Parts: sequence; C-alpha cells; structure tokens
Amino acid sequence: MISKKILMVILQKILQTIDEGVHVVDNEGRTILYNEAMAELEGMTIEDVMDKSLLEVFTSLNEETSTLLNVLKTQRPIYNQSQSYLNNRGRNITTINTTIPLYYMDEVIGALEIAKNITKIQSLSEEILRLQQQLIPEADIKKKEIKRYTFEDLKGRSPSFLEALKMARKAASSSSSVLIYGETGTGKELFAQSIHYHSNRRDKAFLAQNCAALPESLLEGILFGTTKGSFTGAIDRPGIFEQANGGTILLDEINSMGIQLQAKLLRVLQEGYVRRIGGLKDIPIDVRIIATTNEDPHIAIEEGLLRKDLFYRLNVINIVIPPLRDRQEDILFLTEYFINKFNKSLRKDVWLLSESMQMVFKEYWWPGNVRELKNIIEGAINMIQDEHILKEEHFSESFLEFIMDERNKHHQYITHIKLEGCLKTTLENIEKQMIEDSLKRYNGNISKAAEALGLKRQTLQHKLKKLS
Repeated sequence: MISKKILMVILQKILQTIDEGVHVVDNEGRTILYNEAMAELEGMTIEDVMDKSLLEVFTSLNEETSTLLNVLKTQRPIYNQSQSYLNNRGRNITTINTTIPLYYMDEVIGALEIAKNITKIQSLSEEILRLQQQLIPEADIKKKEIKRYTFEDLKGRSPSFLEALKMARKAASSSSSVLIYGETGTGKELFAQSIHYHSNRRDKAFLAQNCAALPESLLEGILFGTTKGSFTGAIDRPGIFEQANGGTILLDEINSMGIQLQAKLLRVLQEGYVRRIGGLKDIPIDVRIIATTNEDPHIAIEEGLLRKDLFYRLNVINIVIPPLRDRQEDILFLTEYFINKFNKSLRKDVWLLSESMQMVFKEYWWPGNVRELKNIIEGAINMIQDEHILKEEHFSESFLEFIMDERNKHHQYITHIKLEGCLKTTLENIEKQMIEDSLKRYNGNISKAAEALGLKRQTLQHKLKKLS
C-alpha cells in the first residue's frame, strides 16, 4: 500500500505538470495549495500567495466577485464561470473557473478552483469587434434605420394579452425598471420598444443586448466599456450604459447572464455609476433598464441562474406575455393580420385560410409562438400563385409532418389517461405522461427530451424534481 507521504508527492507532481491552474483555500479563505500553472496565469509566484488571505493578495476582488469565496459562502459549486480581475502587477486576467466546495466529515473545510486562462481569447474577441466596427462606414450605420415598434404594432384580443398590454402602457409613464417574462417568440422586444417609445425617454437612445449571445468576459466589456491597456488589444471604448445615457437599455435573456456579471450589474443599478474594465473613474449614468427572461424567473432563481437580489431590483414592474397557445382568440386574428401584411410586401391577393387549416391552427401547440405563426404564413404566401385561399399544399412538408406527429402524440396521451377529476389534475397527468414518453424515446437524454418538449433543459429538470 502506498503511504500518504508518497501520495502527497505524486499529487504535487501532478499539480505542477498540468496546464490548468489549481488554487485551494481553507474555510477562512487562506491559500493552502497553489500550482505553477496558476502562478504563471496570474503573474505571481507561489510564495506570493501561499498561506495568505485571498483578499490580501487580490485586492481587486471581494466576497461577491471571488468565485472561491463565493463557493465557501454558499457551499454550492460553480461550473465554467468567467472571472476578470487584476493581478498584483495591475494586469487584467480573465479566466474560466470551475470551483467546488471541499468537505470532510460533512463539514466544508475549503474550496478548490481549477482555472483556464482566456485572456487572449477575450483580446481576440475585442479585436474582431473593433475591426467589424471599422469595416462598416459610419454613414452606412446612420442609413440603416432600426425598426421602431410601438403599442400600435402589438396585436391581440385575448384578455391575458390585453392585460399585459395594459401593464406595458402603465410602465411607459414610469421610469422604474421592468421585467418581462415570456416564451421565445411572444414579442418581448416589441413590448420593450413600445414602452420606451411611449415614455419621456423616447428621444434618447434605445439599445438592446442579448445576454446569451456572447461570452461573459466580452459581454462585460460591451456593457461597461473598456480602458486602453486593461488587457492586450483593449481600447478606450464606452459601453452601452454610457451610450444609452438618458435612454433605455434592453437586457434580453437576463437569465443567461453569468452570476458574477449579474453581481456587477446589480452594483451599477444600485449606485448609478459605471466603471470601465481596467478604469479608475466612476462615470455617472441615467439609464432605464428593461430586462426580459424566456424562463419563469422564480424557477431561474431556484436553479441558480438568476440572482434573487437582481430579480427584486429589476422586477419593479412585472409583465407576463402569455404564449400563443393560451390566446385562442388571437390565432386566427393574427393569421388574418399577417396575411394582409404579406399580401402587401409580396404582392399577393390571399383572402383567408381554408377551414381545414383553421382547425389545424387552433389545435397546434405553437412552440415558437407569434414569431412561428408569422414565419409559417409568410412561407405559405410565397408558395401560392393565382389562388386566394391558403390550403394544406401551400405549407411546408416539415410543418405538416410536425403537426401530424403532435396530433398522434396528443391522441396517444388522451386515450391512455382517464379524463376525470379536476382539470388541474388531468393536465398534470398529461404533462407527466408526455415527459415520461419523451425521456423513454430518447433513452433518458434530458437535453434531447427537453428539446422535443419545447422546454429548456433546466425547466425539464425542475419538473422532474416535482414529479419525483
């Protein structure tokens, strides 16, 4: 049997030869293990860090922004989390960290962090963004008018939709933060723009940023701006908070923003000023925030995707946009609206939808909501020639096959479930059956099952916990 001493020697050799940085702190935040890869990454020596308090060495960090201290406090692991900070030479470092709590006899004794340096990747992203901006002449940017949506563009008759519209109109007369929840394709950005262009900020900038579209390290620079020299390739550039000063920022899919960046965003919202990456100057800003989420925010909080304190800060005015399947009155109403719209743009003379396709539209689940309906109508009108009625043959085969598949599954669920008792129980049984069948079809693969059900992976996991 190998002795503990030999095991420790082997462990030290492994730690000093791997490319990833390894940093371990005890339950008081003092470093007890620190390998050469981490020292090289952070521009330190092992002696600079060992046996010292984390905040004593990395003065740009605090208990909120340090992933190690955050894990010690919450006792919850963090996987693939981006972190930007200054080393003791004043150089900005950006890493992707996996940090986990360490237990002994059911007690937390410390935290382990494995880090990969992505500073060069971030610099490359900044350079690409800079070159893209140079390739587009400023005159061309001014020529491209962004479509401005107002409340007149929001179409619907159903009570739930009209209630959301009523809340949005009230929000337009306020300057408070707004959180809009709605599935993909329900029109969250249309609501956000309508609120802005009916507010007293209508003559100021409206800037939208999708929080799921970029790595956290790049998103931070876009939001807050960068200072020349803060990292290789960085230039003096204002973030969208500065650019939108006096106006409105739409933060789309806020639930996709990294937890650490959410903490920085919360600080900006609370204190009313922004500091560029690598900068020392606090820049006062006056910006209204409209945030959107395509997942129930309470579920996002429960799953650790959305900070509770940020939710409370944003959720001053809450708007819930109902999915199209819950707006039966609007399906044919919107169909007629889109037919008229595309008749003009495509120079067609379509009058209506056939009765058989009207039944199909009413029964369909519409997982892509209004956006899907719009695209389906546009595609069908492109296919019609001299006829005046949209029929089955004008729609794509993939759409019709999907419809038939959904019908067959629906029939299967209904025939296997007793339709008795209260509506809530019956719907819960149908949902349970659909989830079980989907997991069975994909051999327990949660990602594929969630995609087939039109759910996010985290949402399906949450439902499985409730069913277990």
